Amino acid sequence: MELTLCVPTLFGLEGLAADELRRLGMKDVRAENGRVLFSGAEQDIARANINLRTGERVLLVVGQTRCETFDMLFEGVKAMPWELYIPADGAFPVKGHSLNSKLFSVPDCQSIVKKAIVERLKTRYKTSWFEETGAVYQVQFAIMHDVATLYIDTSGAGLHKRGYRPVGNAAPLRETLAAAIVRLARYRGREEVCDPFCGSGTICIEAALAALNRAPGLGRSFAAEAWAWLPRKVWAEAKDEARDKEYRGTYSIWGGDIDPKSVQIAKDNARRAGVAEHVRFEAADARRFSRSTAGGIIMTNPPYGERIMERREAERLYEQFGKAVSSLQDWKMYILSSHPDFERAFGRPATKKRKLYNGMIRCDLFMYYQKP
Repeated sequence: MELTLCVPTLFGLEGLAADELRRLGMKDVRAENGRVLFSGAEQDIARANINLRTGERVLLVVGQTRCETFDMLFEGVKAMPWELYIPADGAFPVKGHSLNSKLFSVPDCQSIVKKAIVERLKTRYKTSWFEETGAVYQVQFAIMHDVATLYIDTSGAGLHKRGYRPVGNAAPLRETLAAAIVRLARYRGREEVCDPFCGSGTICIEAALAALNRAPGLGRSFAAEAWAWLPRKVWAEAKDEARDKEYRGTYSIWGGDIDPKSVQIAKDNARRAGVAEHVRFEAADARRFSRSTAGGIIMTNPPYGERIMERREAERLYEQFGKAVSSLQDWKMYILSSHPDFERAFGRPATKKRKLYNGMIRCDLFMYYQKP
């Protein structure tokens, strides 16, 4: 069965997720604002969920309809083939959002979508009541410019929840964004990698997973694993395929943080991720960071400073960190910050900048490297 699938992403990561999908051999890959669409078969639901590093989840596209009125929304949703995916005992909660559309009340839209699906399934299953005691088929709708797209979420928990970080520290970096920084740095496991503001260790762990070519979803479960129409063997086959592609090697990945508690959290997370032997964490002050070796990559997410006093402290920290790394030879740096004056405080302009979002926080990835 040919399926249309959608991978929502953090803004700025659409191109990276599209590249990942193409490398997986997916068809008709097309990046749009905040999402990537592609075509696939049943096994590609499992392959995308298990392998994607920079996507937020994998959604099955059920259909699309114009919806300038509630009647249009009801009839459009009712016409979609819900019985192909949701069995008689399936649970199908509804959530979604509406932007720049005449139908702006999300609770009302939720109610209409739910009623329309119920009416469709009533005629197919010849019943007037659904217990919804079976597997969960989370329905999502996105209404933009009076067009509603209806999905079923195959992932369950977001793909950034790899399973290795049950404990985090303040303002954690989302795993998908950390993986994106690693990819933008073109890290392949050859150079030394350092994160002087490692926090809970996310960048270092994602760097280790990338170096090992280890699929980030191997250690967790997905909502669609419980779906009756999706053969269980596709998950086992996708996991076997992913494991066959793993590398073996020795890597130099270091993370430091001034807070010993964060360092311990990072060590525990690395152990849960199965990369503890490839990553070294220690308590260290980024303002005194130094390396005697020539060549390497710094990938880091220093404190932003959201309030005025914190911003001044952040600026002093950037200035001191900038002086500490100024003598490094042939090192590339990828520094994520939302501070508008980062470059001035750091002491030099970036070679290149890329706008990214850490959740809802707009950031820039400041990239420093020698131009060819």
